[in-house]
Amino acid sequence: MKARRVPVDGFAAVTMLVLCAIWGAQQVAIKLAAPDLAPILQVGLRSGLSALLVGAFSAWRGERLPPWRQTFRPGLLAGALFAAEFLFVAEGLRHTTASHMAVFLYTSPIFTAFGLHLLLPAERLRRRQWLGILVAFGGIGLAFLEGGRGGVSLDSLVGDLLGVLAGAAWGATTVVIRASPLSEAPPAQTLLYQLASACLILLGAAVVSGQAGRVAWTPTAVASLLFQGVVVSFASYLTWFWLLRRYLASRLAVFSFLTPIFGVSLGVLLLRDRLSASFAGGAALVLAGIAIVSGAGFARPR
Repeated sequence: MKARRVPVDGFAAVTMLVLCAIWGAQQVAIKLAAPDLAPILQVGLRSGLSALLVGAFSAWRGERLPPWRQTFRPGLLAGALFAAEFLFVAEGLRHTTASHMAVFLYTSPIFTAFGLHLLLPAERLRRRQWLGILVAFGGIGLAFLEGGRGGVSLDSLVGDLLGVLAGAAWGATTVVIRASPLSEAPPAQTLLYQLASACLILLGAAVVSGQAGRVAWTPTAVASLLFQGVVVSFASYLTWFWLLRRYLASRLAVFSFLTPIFGVSLGVLLLRDRLSASFAGGAALVLAGIAIVSGAGFARPR
């Protein structure tokens, strides 16, 4: 029997706030360590480290995972989408700023809401939410417009587009988890599918692209890798999947609009990212659209 998801309560709200701060910092951490460790290599290594931690944690708890054959196909699909998300992130950060990536990556709730609308009757979009999708994509267009007017290079536009593709891949991953037997699987099992896939795919991509040889184990590189491997990919993702099993995904997504705010703020403070007026306006529209799409559920009678 499937577990019933409930609306977000105070505990879930505070937990999501902490998760958003952590996720907002990860693009900045990758960018800071990029001169010493290629982004794609960072994400591949951190995924392997996190997979080992998740496996050890499950064994320590004595957690018995259900038969893998029950979740094998959706698990592989979720893993491939997760790997694609961070492939786009890693490559995108080679071309654009951490602030831009923080905004475009976290368009994912739009793609999540649209996918769940198609597959799950309990999460159908209403008219107000469709308006939010139009507002968000209008913001993406405005943010891209700065490149058309000579504000940024074509290289930066490519990075921004990769950020949007990463957001779409993340949204698709959430839809696969919610609409398949993975929604009832232990969070550790779901996460292991994704981390193992990302480790193999991204390390392979680093070798093929010639980026695996660019390594300098500086304090910045080590700190970034530990932050991503232990805090982001291990602790925060386990918490995220735990929340997905207990609360409505579309209600949790309303908090994710805070993540770009953390990401952009840290990018400006730590990396001295510069923000144009058109990008700032576009980012504001994206965040407004996400808030409309994800927050519409709070206006419904409970």
